[in-house]
Amino acid sequence: MSPEATERESQCVEEVFQRVCGDLSMIADREMEVSGVETEVMDHRPAGKSKIHISFRLGFMQGEDLLHGCMLLPLAEAITLACSLMMIPENVIAQTRKQNTMDATTKDAMLEVGNFICGATDAAFRALGADIKVVFEGCQGVRPDVRPAMIYAEGVDLIVGYADIAQGGFGNAMHVLMMPKLKATEMPEEEEEE
Repeated sequence: MSPEATERESQCVEEVFQRVCGDLSMIADREMEVSGVETEVMDHRPAGKSKIHISFRLGFMQGEDLLHGCMLLPLAEAITLACSLMMIPENVIAQTRKQNTMDATTKDAMLEVGNFICGATDAAFRALGADIKVVFEGCQGVRPDVRPAMIYAEGVDLIVGYADIAQGGFGNAMHVLMMPKLKATEMPEEEEEE
């Protein structure tokens, strides 16, 4: 059985979701609201439930070590952000959200969404005083109920965060963050109290 998430791990997850939504909201000019954030420690990669997701792969540099994680967004939510970056009208976004394919321009915009997710995650760790650099490692589509591909050894603990995120005009959707255990997330609580 995996251990419960610590207060520090939960704080890191909350900060990442808040920063990502804050930055994307500003850049895409789209209201975004985070609620229902939950954190757990898992010994496997969870799958995005019942729909296609986009996995934005993140590398976490801790000293000489490069560890891996990702943020999973439902395809419709990722498309909405990519289209918003391109300033596509709302009625066209609503139609595009219903499709399971993307043209080359939308794919390019999706990479930009990934860069912003990475930058916001990096800023979240800086705000927490953690010596972690986050790098963007690309994105890929993931079929429903399939675990995202990333460099990961099954059985190793992952910090997994879930957040219900609302994008203005399009309702709520579950987003999933997977991060490796890092020194920044393992600070003993006694040290924080001193």
